[in-house]
Amino acid sequence: MNNPLKNKAVYWGTGRRKTSVARVRLIPGAGKILINGRDGKDYLNNNYSHLAAVKAPLQTLGLENSYDILVNVFGGGLTGQADAIKQGAARALCQLSLDNRKPLKNEGHLSRDPRAKERRKYGLKKARKAGQYSKR
Repeated sequence: MNNPLKNKAVYWGTGRRKTSVARVRLIPGAGKILINGRDGKDYLNNNYSHLAAVKAPLQTLGLENSYDILVNVFGGGLTGQADAIKQGAARALCQLSLDNRKPLKNEGHLSRDPRAKERRKYGLKKARKAGQYSKR
């Protein structure tokens, strides 16, 4: 079997957002996006804001047509997954060259978004919603 990745440089990055985890590989290529074995547009339902988030780190450095993005992602919904892919791609670009770190950090692609769903507390219906007050 011939492995197409055998003689190509592969750069890895892991991204996280909410409950999503994305393992991202950057391979020299024509700018294709493959998420869980499917085309990026197909996987993200042609949602252009999600596609823009995935491509943002490469566009920051002007490399959108220089690397293919291969992703394994699980957990969460499409928004969390798209942001996890964005962070993973940015981390992979930092492996490519340390000079890439500063512009990516300035654009905010390397920072993890810490917002997540708050846990439910006992005695409440949801995280903060209490039952209706009854005077009698």
